[in-house]
Amino acid sequence: MGTRQSRAEEFREFAVGRAGQLFRSASLLTGGDAHLAEDLVQETLARMYLVWGRMHRIDNPAAYAQTVLVRTFLAHRRKFSSRERPVDTVSDAESPQRAGDPALRVALLDALSRLAPRDRAVVVLRYWEDRSIAETAAVLHVSSAAVRTRANRALARLREQLGSSITELAA
Repeated sequence: MGTRQSRAEEFREFAVGRAGQLFRSASLLTGGDAHLAEDLVQETLARMYLVWGRMHRIDNPAAYAQTVLVRTFLAHRRKFSSRERPVDTVSDAESPQRAGDPALRVALLDALSRLAPRDRAVVVLRYWEDRSIAETAAVLHVSSAAVRTRANRALARLREQLGSSITELAA
């Protein structure tokens, strides 16, 4: 019984320590939808709890949690893509709380939300999570070439959407 309690305490510490980062990533994946981001984090942590007893086989639980988050997001997008539609605006109260210019944050979240879910996942993993091409490919179950192609396409699309306004917002 003591072992079960210590595992539960270890998981609680892990969840508290990673929840903020998971939420920030989920917010980016969802294009700023705080409610969906919270749901994704909750689902991710629930899935992590189910395998927590076997975590000794996993080298990096934090990276594994990010992988679970992205896969949960992609599964959610497939499941609900025909019924739900994203909104055009994101209120500041629902945006991830980060230092910096709110107009820039909203512009970036809006541009991210217009990307296809897999393209958005590639951008978040590669540029927000700072994952390698190989790591991103493993998370998404695609080839490294597919990751490079999606990243190039997504970045080009972001440049189209943001154009020169990104430099104006950043200045």
